[in-house]
Amino acid sequence: MIVFPNCKINLGLQIVNKRADGYHNIETIFYPIPLHDALEVVPTTSPVTTLHITGTTPPGNNADNSCVLAYQLLKKDFPTLPAIAIHLHKAIPAGAGLGGGSADGAFALQLYNQYFSLGLNQQQLSHYALSLGSDCPFFMLNQPCIGKGRGELLENIKLSLSEYQMVLVNPGIHVNTGWAFSKITPALPKVPLKNIVTSPISTWKQLLINEFEAPVFKQHPAIKHIKQTLYQQGAIYAAMSGSGSTVFGIFNKEDHWHSTFPPQYFVKQI
Repeated sequence: MIVFPNCKINLGLQIVNKRADGYHNIETIFYPIPLHDALEVVPTTSPVTTLHITGTTPPGNNADNSCVLAYQLLKKDFPTLPAIAIHLHKAIPAGAGLGGGSADGAFALQLYNQYFSLGLNQQQLSHYALSLGSDCPFFMLNQPCIGKGRGELLENIKLSLSEYQMVLVNPGIHVNTGWAFSKITPALPKVPLKNIVTSPISTWKQLLINEFEAPVFKQHPAIKHIKQTLYQQGAIYAAMSGSGSTVFGIFNKEDHWHSTFPPQYFVKQI
């Protein structure tokens, strides 16, 4: 059985306040993007669940991979689950602000639910997903949403960018999310993101802000340069996704865009 986890971008990201539990409340727009990993499970004769990764190998140990952690979460509540062999092919850059690991974990939960016929409903799966990561519940809905709280409080929003083309650029720079949060002074947003993204896209450049950009651009000028280059190449809107380091540009479909970025960069035109 196989599924294809997709990634997301953040359209605007505002840090509202810091919570007593150490997390931050945010406001953002999650928007799904058709760049996919591939996740497959098959029976195994091994006494333990195994994970084999191909493609762009993410950092860390397999034991910490969200697909394995998703299996372990379910195994606690369904102790008779048999071992499985998991194959994950990575095409989404890891640690890039695109939610690839979160998507893999969320899709894994849904896959295991179906594979093992567990009968879990959407609310139950979302509860498990939040245990894996703040972005994971979004991938249970996987449609444009306003995200609040840690990102798990979701509200559907009518928003389509299908009439545009999008370019993703990742320079391979790792940005520590905890560090990025530490550089932000939380504040209530002056204008709700919902009001901004329902306005013409031509107005977004002045209004739609990812608050992580200021500290990240200062620390990593190469990321700032990507955004500047996308605007120079004719992007209607460009921004960093999440805490970085991926930057996306939104272009008119009729624009004949071509990359001028270094060959070691990950560049994807969608």
